[in-house]
Amino acid sequence: MAQGLHLTQTLKQTLVLAPQMQQSLALLQAPILELKALVEKELQQNPVLEELPPSSNETTDKSESDLGEAPSSRMDPTEPPADVTYDPATERESKAPVDDFQAEFERLAQLDQEWRDHFSQTQTPLRSREEDEEKRAYMFESLTNGVSLQEDLLEQMRLSDLSPEQRPIAELIIGNIDENGYLKASVDELSFSTNVPKEQIEAVLKVIQTFHPPGVGARDLRECLLLQLERAGRQDSLEYKIIQSHMEELGRRRFPEIAKALNLPVAEVQEAARRIATLDPRPGRAVSAEPDIYIVPEVFVTKSGDDYVVTLNDEHIPRLRISNQYKDLMSQADSDNEVRDYIRNKIQAGKFLIKSIHQRQQTILNIAKEIVKRQRDFMEKGVSALKPMTMAQVAEAVGVHETTVSRAVSGKYMQTPQGIYEMRYFFTSGLQTTTGDGVSNATVKEMIAELFRNESPKYPLSDEEVVRLLKEKGIVIARRTVAKYRAELGILPSNLRKVY
Repeated sequence: MAQGLHLTQTLKQTLVLAPQMQQSLALLQAPILELKALVEKELQQNPVLEELPPSSNETTDKSESDLGEAPSSRMDPTEPPADVTYDPATERESKAPVDDFQAEFERLAQLDQEWRDHFSQTQTPLRSREEDEEKRAYMFESLTNGVSLQEDLLEQMRLSDLSPEQRPIAELIIGNIDENGYLKASVDELSFSTNVPKEQIEAVLKVIQTFHPPGVGARDLRECLLLQLERAGRQDSLEYKIIQSHMEELGRRRFPEIAKALNLPVAEVQEAARRIATLDPRPGRAVSAEPDIYIVPEVFVTKSGDDYVVTLNDEHIPRLRISNQYKDLMSQADSDNEVRDYIRNKIQAGKFLIKSIHQRQQTILNIAKEIVKRQRDFMEKGVSALKPMTMAQVAEAVGVHETTVSRAVSGKYMQTPQGIYEMRYFFTSGLQTTTGDGVSNATVKEMIAELFRNESPKYPLSDEEVVRLLKEKGIVIARRTVAKYRAELGILPSNLRKVY
């Protein structure tokens, strides 16, 4: 066959998610604050949807817009609702007969009244809701935007004695300082890119290194620590000598070698190393601190007697219903067919959105209840009692697919008697004990951390000794696994932890 470009036709079957299914999956996977944003966006795009005010005694369309009952706890939200027929050719949900709106609206009104009666008995008092809204508004209005390190340094530059000719150089240097406070470009690189002599750049850099915080503008850790000691007037201290001449040995905690080179006792060198440890290796973080991340739990777990009660956080989810105006418009016989088709499509889209939200909440609630059921010991005792648990086990118990569990717990948090934890935290693999029971990796890691916390500083535990101590407790683990967990805990090897 001759080489070249050819146009051919092929016929094959592929699995494609319809837009409504993609929307359902997006709602399931979205955390609660993101879900609120998605719903508010849909409110703007769909005119038949309306949100009830928080102070309203009316209810959301709990009837699933005419479904008659809440979604089944065994229902997989990734599948189309049982009573909605999805037509892949037209890519829209349909219900037969589609034009029997009078009976449909009468049924909807009856269900609305039932839910209204139910929620009128369980509504939070209006005064309490108003107070909560005022507190929340005050909290968000009290938040202030932080200043970045570069902005802070530029402000200090404007107040400095730098000449107008030096200020463009200072701006260039500040622009190359990272969030930790280190200069990431060398003087040679800055000189080459600007055709400014290195001596001038060095002079401006020395001025910037006098700015706050101490150590900013350093080119490496050694210079950063020396700048901090110089700012404190400790150029003649033992710490300054150690950092200046024995930085490599200090990093490896070779205190005997440093003591021998300086002709000093090892204990004195160790005390100087302890003082060096109080210096800040990343001075820029004091100014450009990471923004606070606010977590809103999806699920609350509270103890009631001997049982644990699982409740959903519905406070941030808008309460939706189909607008009565559009229901009345559809029931009018003189309505234009084009208008009826448009409203019909929007009503069906609104129904699917409301149903998807309710299915999402029910799925998360079922999964949370199963987690609490399997991790009851954790609720009582904490991390040390965490049991191995997989998503496949929870999916089988809840009656959904494993991928549904993965989406449902993604980015979601649970408030427990032991604190707030991401729901994914409870899904861990485990190790087999000598008694045949399973113990989670998180529990083993916590046991290893406890062993290191209680070790003797002069005789730190090696990884082999940790393996032996865990085996005495019935946990069989490989040495390389201990080394992996130790590294994840940020604990140095035994030879670097030893105190002479």
